[in-house]
Amino acid sequence: MKILVVEDDVKIASFLKKGLEEEYFSITLCDNGEEALYLSEMGTYDVIILDIMIKGSLQGDGLCQKLREKKLTTPIIMLSAKSTISDKVSLLNVGADDYLTKPFSFEELLARIHVQLRKHNAKESLLIIGDLVLNPLSKKVTRADQTIVLTAKEYILLEYLMRHKGAIIEERVLEEQLFSNDHTINSNIINVYMYRLRSKVDKQFEYKLIKTHRSLGYSIA
Repeated sequence: MKILVVEDDVKIASFLKKGLEEEYFSITLCDNGEEALYLSEMGTYDVIILDIMIKGSLQGDGLCQKLREKKLTTPIIMLSAKSTISDKVSLLNVGADDYLTKPFSFEELLARIHVQLRKHNAKESLLIIGDLVLNPLSKKVTRADQTIVLTAKEYILLEYLMRHKGAIIEERVLEEQLFSNDHTINSNIINVYMYRLRSKVDKQFEYKLIKTHRSLGYSIA
């Protein structure tokens, strides 16, 4: 796991580097916003620890905002001596994932890092096809940021299709996914569920994601 620490206080930077390396993180240090921007764009980091007051013309809050504008999704934990609610809100509004007030304990910082890693890993597990997003953890489905409410079987059907993106799945295979414990199944049941699923996922959108392959099965792409 790689962490970029942006901190211009030499003692704090050294303390963080030593402590985090003992926790088996790989640490890159820098003390100014311009270099941090370059490193963030050129390297792949699992977490960025960013002090709000750093060297150079680009301060921590400005750097955070620039990184989010560039669509960088790396978790950012801000450090600052400021502790008012408005300070915290302003940093969260520019894209920070968490905020820690100085002075802080190393144990708390470490806990915050692990929280962000878990959240980020959960986001990375999202199933995404175009503007359709399925979160296997929360079971939430959205398309174009609109929430789609599915029944349990509709959800199972959609998740299976999305996990096999682009592949043509036979009706028999889908039946096994939906009704593995049922002995009697209406021969038209998959068509019925696919119609219901399409009405929720595709009907109001110009581009249709779910495809029918006559005599072969279904796919999503």
